[in-house]
Amino acid sequence: MENLKEKLYQMFILGLEGGGYEKALPKGLGGVIFFTKDIQSAEQFKKLTEQLKTISKIPPFLSIDQEGGRVERTENIHGGKKYLSAKFAYEKGEDFLLHQTEQIAKELKNYGINLNFAPCIDTNTNPENPIIGERAFSSNPDDVIKGERIVSEAYRKNRIIPCVKHYPGHGDASSDSHLTLPEINLPLAQMEKIHIKPFKYAIENGIEMVMAAHLHCTCFDKNVIPASLSKNALSYLRENLKFDGIIISDDMEMKGVAAYGLAEAFEKGILAGLDMFICRNSAPETIAAIDEVYQKAQQDEVLQKLIEKSYERILKLKKEVMIK
Repeated sequence: MENLKEKLYQMFILGLEGGGYEKALPKGLGGVIFFTKDIQSAEQFKKLTEQLKTISKIPPFLSIDQEGGRVERTENIHGGKKYLSAKFAYEKGEDFLLHQTEQIAKELKNYGINLNFAPCIDTNTNPENPIIGERAFSSNPDDVIKGERIVSEAYRKNRIIPCVKHYPGHGDASSDSHLTLPEINLPLAQMEKIHIKPFKYAIENGIEMVMAAHLHCTCFDKNVIPASLSKNALSYLRENLKFDGIIISDDMEMKGVAAYGLAEAFEKGILAGLDMFICRNSAPETIAAIDEVYQKAQQDEVLQKLIEKSYERILKLKKEVMIK
């Protein structure tokens, strides 16, 4: 069953805080996510990504949230100077957006990054939205679709995996899922026409990874549950939108998913259809929760089969982009 543990570990991308990643990477940890505090200089960061590759049993996803604007992690390297956020870059025109994305992609590639949690393809319909705002290309789904195609293709061309977020759409939220569980109370037809539409087109254009949001969508579930742990929401991605890539959670340390213990949330996520999880740290309790799921999976054939399927998807993507 040791092989099962390796396969389960592949399903996690953990942050450096807590230090558990150092022992988890030789056991098959799927990847690492970097934050501003981890990145002090270009030279230090390149050295860090190289070092992590050498201790990894399986070539890791080396990931970051580098959208530009409010969500950017390399500001220590740039001396505080930032790229434009999606809204302002898109408003400057498609050529500007393409050029800026190519700059970001080349920079990330130079540091050793192979996965960027961008672009953000929420349709920002709520002007009071506290979490999306300028991170969205537009309040018009057709403009969001155009922006996504430009950005994803530029990353792909530079051998960075793009990940669209936050399915099924965070644009109508009136609260921040870092702090609570927002509710999106829209009928499915309206969600499809406005919020899900950019995800549909991204999938048709070959997007490799979709991030599921910690928000409760009443069109999928009457009972309160985050879309990230909802079988109904994730099955819609697979069955209605025909997505066969990797579905990854938003950060599992966010308050939007805090109603569950970590191990319970991981198990619910796997059973709902998640392939991967992000945790902003690799603290002992995070590692312990993964190991708790492993203990349960040894006796549970359903969990075993789902872990196997996710593992296959993860390795397939890693091979396709030749992560080394």
